[in-house]
Amino acid sequence: MLPTILDLCTLRDLYASGRLTPVALAEAVADRMAASNDPAIFITALDRAALVAAAEDLMARHPEPNSLPLWGVPFAVKDNIDVAGLPTTAACPAFAYDAKADAEVVARLKAAGAFCTAKTNLDQFATGLNGTRSPYGAPRSVFSAAHVSGGSSSGSAVAVAAGLASFSLGTDTAGSGRVPAMFNNLVGIKPTPGLFSTTGLVPACRSLDCISVFAFSVGDGLEIRRIAEGFDATDPFSRHAVPHPLPAKGLRFGVPAADEREFYGDAEREALYDAAIARLEGLGAVAVPFDYAPFREIATLLYNGPWVAERLAAIAGFFAGNADALDPSVRSIVDSARGYSAVDAFEGRYAFEALRRRTEATWAEVDILLLPTSPTTYTVEEMLADPIRLNSHFGHYTNFANLLGLAAIAVPGGFGADGLPGGVTLVGPGFSDEALGYWADALHRAAASGMGIARDAILPEASRVPAPEADEIAIAVVGAHLSGLPLNHQLTDLGGRMVRAARTSSAYRLYALPGTRPAKPGLIHEPGFAGGGLEIEIWALPPAGFGRFTAAIPAPLGIGKITLEDGSDVSGFLCESHAVRGAEEVTAHGGWRAYLASR
Repeated sequence: MLPTILDLCTLRDLYASGRLTPVALAEAVADRMAASNDPAIFITALDRAALVAAAEDLMARHPEPNSLPLWGVPFAVKDNIDVAGLPTTAACPAFAYDAKADAEVVARLKAAGAFCTAKTNLDQFATGLNGTRSPYGAPRSVFSAAHVSGGSSSGSAVAVAAGLASFSLGTDTAGSGRVPAMFNNLVGIKPTPGLFSTTGLVPACRSLDCISVFAFSVGDGLEIRRIAEGFDATDPFSRHAVPHPLPAKGLRFGVPAADEREFYGDAEREALYDAAIARLEGLGAVAVPFDYAPFREIATLLYNGPWVAERLAAIAGFFAGNADALDPSVRSIVDSARGYSAVDAFEGRYAFEALRRRTEATWAEVDILLLPTSPTTYTVEEMLADPIRLNSHFGHYTNFANLLGLAAIAVPGGFGADGLPGGVTLVGPGFSDEALGYWADALHRAAASGMGIARDAILPEASRVPAPEADEIAIAVVGAHLSGLPLNHQLTDLGGRMVRAARTSSAYRLYALPGTRPAKPGLIHEPGFAGGGLEIEIWALPPAGFGRFTAAIPAPLGIGKITLEDGSDVSGFLCESHAVRGAEEVTAHGGWRAYLASR
């Protein structure tokens, strides 16, 4: 008897024991797909013969069980991602074409031993967060035939939650890889933009699109992500990853201040969010209220600003002659792009950059954000009656992430008295994808909400994500590397994170070094000097980043031990004494930032 939940640990155990083969699994998956009571999950499903042939081919090439990382693992693919030999429709029959080659991410997964079972339904052209905008029907939440599945990766989430695949690929531009995860009690992995290749993806907003992963556990999702990721020179938006670490203990997580919380009257989902905050605190993390306003305003730009024009750019040629082929809601959104000019695009970019600067104050105080994945849910009937306004509610806590280049993992957060799930998303700095995994997995396990449709399922111990090693190195920065100043990017580019603001002991003088661009200070240790101490920041870098950072420090600056006002020592910037002869002393200002402000 095949278990309902086809997580990686379960499949591997069955294969290793000889109780299951990929061929038998293919047969069972074909049976389940045929018996599914939701006819809107798939757009193109492989028939039994094709599934069995794929499994037989795998066994012929790699006969040993579990001889590849994803040996015999079935996965589904959102139908805006190419799978060779299958049509790609983007949920628009008039747009459909036969894919000649696998998308880069699909090819990587197949090479690891996974086999594709179907192309899944979606909000047309990945425009929406609810799952009702498709001529192929509206998939439903596995917990309620009346409620939306979430979108745009609707069929991808339902296929996994219902036990029809071990994982699936979705996409996420505004939250499409996270909202459906919540509505179906799954993990949603939204990688940092550029971590996954988008070669072979029909774009929604090309500069923001991410291919995403739906999985039963964070451990499964991370493993799939590691296989699927990688730089792709053919994708101009692909990026080389520089991993961003997070603390193994004492994680600071941001929660919206009380006046910025929004659940649209859904007390059940609000209570589940509060419970998630308490669970993360119970795991040793520290909640830090923050001003969500600039993030919310960035989120608004995605659909109420010139970025909408990128959705038209993605299908401009097709839309010009086939506008009537689009779902009415999708058509109205895409057509609204005509109202934006090049001037609007630049003004939108200026507005975004100003808002992004405001968010930097938050990131100086927190390591990650913990947000509701969606503030509420709705029935299909409610959504169809008010499709634009209610859809926008789903993106309240998701739309900003890709604009800011952030990583995110959505995890289940328990069930309300109404039987519907809640969920939270951990949002971290770009390329913190791996580091987020430990905290996301621990939070999922603490929620004890099962996996997919199986609410009582126990997460396998073998999929547990281990705590990261505490291998960061602290460094004190004094001048141009302070947060918000011109050289701060040299820290963040190497995976640095701000730990805290601090002050030196009183035995230090500060000078403005002449002729430096950008302006830099020189910190001199003078035993016996009785100043008031200087404001500095403590940052943490991974060892490799610390080595690269210190190797690039130019003379007359160097790294030495700085004593803080509490008596502790930390490595930090010191200056050779000869370099400050004749330089302006600025110690009285109390720190470099205050000195710059005085100018």
